[in-house]
Formats: sequence, C-alpha cells, structure tokens
Amino acid sequence: MGDTGEDVALFGPDGTPAGSASRARVRAEGLWHACAAIVVLSRDGRRIFVHRRTDTKDVYPGLYDPMCGGVVAAGETPDECARRELAEELGVREVPVPLFTNSFVDGTIRYFASVYVVRTDGPFTLQPEEVAWGGWLTVDEVRARVEDPDWPVVPDGRALIREWFRWVSSSR
Repeated sequence: MGDTGEDVALFGPDGTPAGSASRARVRAEGLWHACAAIVVLSRDGRRIFVHRRTDTKDVYPGLYDPMCGGVVAAGETPDECARRELAEELGVREVPVPLFTNSFVDGTIRYFASVYVVRTDGPFTLQPEEVAWGGWLTVDEVRARVEDPDWPVVPDGRALIREWFRWVSSSR
C-alpha cells in the first residue's frame, strides 16, 4: 500500500489498542501499529507464492517478499485486513487461517503481526501498484533463500517466514 493518507490502527508496546494516526505519522514517528502477513501456500503444501514489491513502495521498495499483507487500517481487524490485502494484492478470495502473532522492529518500523496461511493455486491477479512480479518457489527454496543474507528480501518477510517455519515444525 502506498501512503494514501488513510488512518492506521495504533497499539501500545504491550499490544493494546491505542487509537489511530495517519500512515505518514506512523512512518515518521515510528509508532506501534499492526499488520496482517499471509503465507500463500499451494494446495499441496509444497510451494509458497513469492512476489517482488514495486520500486515505488514506501517501505522496502523492489525487494522480494515471501508473504502477502499490509497495515491494519483504523477500524479494521487483522482478519479483515488479511482478507482485504489478499484480494487487493493477489486477487485471492479464499479466507486465510490465523496462526500466530509476533512483533517486528526494524528501526522506526514497529508492528504487531498477525500471521495467516491461505492455501490456493490461484489464479492470481497481481496489483500493479504494489506487485512487480510474482511466482512460486518450493518451500525448501524459500527456506534456503531466507537464510541467504544476499537475497534481496524484505526484513519483516524474512523474520516472519522464519517464525512460520518454526511454527510449522513445532505444530507437527
């Protein structure tokens, strides 16, 4: 999502709701907010849909992302955000399944992530303002690439997909 001036749901450092603020203010002041992050897994569970962000994104432009998602808007739940982001970015209408929450901090980017999974084989309709490229990688390819410090991947996607791999391993 670009900075469209919409209000973002704010949270305290302990995860409690704390009102809302403009996206520009959230970015400028490093305010705690919430995001939905969705692993798009093939129906057979062997592939993850990965995309490259457009060069015009306000955060982490041009980098690869093993997850779909975005910022929770004011008045929106993480579940609603996950469904909205899947529809906007990829044209996916399946309902994502909530898995776990985690926090992410990278300088002034500070948020609580609600992590989901959705199983689909597409078809995908990529949002040209946000997604420059998208395609499948095997789960093993994604696991190897996120461990490669030279892979140009968004830092939050790297951190959250690592947590997803740990969650998948521990829930078996």
